[in-house]
Amino acid sequence: MNPIEIESKLHREDIELASINKRSVAYAIDEILVSLLFAIIVWDQLKVIKTPEAMMAYSSSLFVYIMSVKIIYQTVFVYMYGASLGKLAMKIRVIESDYLGLPTLKQAILRAIMRVVGEMVFYFGYIVAFFSPIRLTWHDRIATTLVIDV
Repeated sequence: MNPIEIESKLHREDIELASINKRSVAYAIDEILVSLLFAIIVWDQLKVIKTPEAMMAYSSSLFVYIMSVKIIYQTVFVYMYGASLGKLAMKIRVIESDYLGLPTLKQAILRAIMRVVGEMVFYFGYIVAFFSPIRLTWHDRIATTLVIDV
C-alpha cells in the first residue's frame, strides 16, 4: 500500500484515519471484554484454585483457547460490522484499502490472526503504526485494511 495514494484516496472521499489514541482505547475495551467473557466461562475452575502457582499453570493451559477466542471475536465483528465492540464505542471502523468498503472474510481472518501474532511478538504489530504516515499496524498492512473515523 502506497501511503501517498491512500492519503489521496481518503482525502478525495473525505475520510479521516482514526487516531492512535482512539485505536488504543478501542483495543483496551476489547481486551477487557474478552477477558471478562473468558473469566465468566472459566469462573467455576477459578473458584477452586488455591495457590498462585496453580493459577499460573491453569492460565498457561488456556493460552490457545484465549488466542482462539480473540481471533474469532475480531474476525466476526470486523467482517460483519467493520468494527469490534471497542471500535464501535470509539466510533472507528476497519475498511479495506482498495475500495474503502467492509473487509472481506479473508481480510478479517488474516487481520485477526496477525493482530494476535503481533501482540505475542512484544506488540511489534502495534509499534510499527507509530512510524507509519498512515498509522498502519502490522495486521493492517498484511490484511490491506485501514482504521478510520466514522
